[in-house]
Amino acid sequence: MRQVVLDTETTGLSWEKGNRIVEIGCIELLERRKTGRHFHRYFNPERDMEAGAQEVTGLSLEFLRDKPLFASAVDEFLEFIRGAELIIHNASFDVGFLDYELSLAGAHYGRISDHATVLDTLAMARERYPGQRNSLDALCKRLGVDNTHRKLHGALLDAELLAEVYLGMTSGQADLMLAMGGEGLAAAVRTGPVAMPLPAGPRRVLRASEAERAAHEARLEKIAAKSGGKLVWARS
Repeated sequence: MRQVVLDTETTGLSWEKGNRIVEIGCIELLERRKTGRHFHRYFNPERDMEAGAQEVTGLSLEFLRDKPLFASAVDEFLEFIRGAELIIHNASFDVGFLDYELSLAGAHYGRISDHATVLDTLAMARERYPGQRNSLDALCKRLGVDNTHRKLHGALLDAELLAEVYLGMTSGQADLMLAMGGEGLAAAVRTGPVAMPLPAGPRRVLRASEAERAAHEARLEKIAAKSGGKLVWARS
């Protein structure tokens, strides 16, 4: 399975108020392993950063002013995520912004759901750790992912951390897949039961002794007597 861990940084918290994406970071996973491929871009939002967004990202309009517009990279971005499962923390936030940017770039680009599926790790964490803090930093601490170098929010850095968090949260699934042999679990889901190999060598056959068979027959007769009739599996 091909997956893409994705994060965005924005000028503010609401695309409905005209806020824009200023950074996208993506990490590719193939069969739960990082491939080394990534997509990372800064964008000129053509508007000011809100104070809170500038504080947490460290990005300013001065830094972003000479960066390309989102529309100039939309085809490359969609090609990178096409057909993948997107792994996003608090997916509704990022997907809302991405859909907004796609609409500005052109109606023919559609929505993110037209190009990829989405897995929300925040929803996954809330189900797995109910009543606990499930921010990216909290999950890093809980799962032993080193995030001491995360002084500011950055899309590529956060995607890297989220990839480790996701792999940590789903490690039990990976162990089951390994036990079934590579893609065994995925194959079982797609095609039905998977034939497991039998151990090599002679098979040990255990047969009941005469005393065990007699005890078994006596037990069946006792059950039949209590049920008031002949047992359906008894010999005719």
